[in-house]
Amino acid sequence: MAGVKKYDRIELLDKAIELFRMRGYNGTSTAALVEELGVNRKSMYSEFGSKQELFETALKRYCEHHLSNVIAPIESPDANADSIRSAFTGYAKASGGWAKGRGCLMCNTTVERGSLDPAVGPYVDAYFGRLNKGFRQALENAVIEGDIAPDADIDELASFFTTSLIGVAASIRGEAEPEQVRAGCKVAIRVLESYRPELTA
Repeated sequence: MAGVKKYDRIELLDKAIELFRMRGYNGTSTAALVEELGVNRKSMYSEFGSKQELFETALKRYCEHHLSNVIAPIESPDANADSIRSAFTGYAKASGGWAKGRGCLMCNTTVERGSLDPAVGPYVDAYFGRLNKGFRQALENAVIEGDIAPDADIDELASFFTTSLIGVAASIRGEAEPEQVRAGCKVAIRVLESYRPELTA
């Protein structure tokens, strides 16, 4: 039947995400997108409007699905100190595997286009806010559970873990040696451990 789509929109977005993740926005040409997505240029523009609109749609898809899976430990309502450990341990394990050279699309976008593209700014702000909120929630629960000293500066710690995780993701994208990434993650976890009540009393 004429006009029936022969492709799946979500599948196209996931392919675009991987391409943007590997090459960045500027390094991804329209020709490369057409080849990777397996559709002609007319179909791509008909579905997404432009390269910029495709990029923004890919960012939205990434945040709602891919990023949610990655930071699920700290976004769970019952997130705690173990969840923070799991977040950094997970990144440490990925540093020498599938994530090396790829990193996080949102982190990559923050570095490449965060200050240059007004349309991307809200996604970057939401990314920072989401990480910070997740870490803050986990820390608050950790205080309630007695794993973090009650006088700990939760806001300060949440900001520290947010910037630390972004730095880890950027290092993985830059293909830093896995040992370097793992060392950074270990230090972040040691900072968390240093706020145990028995160590701050």
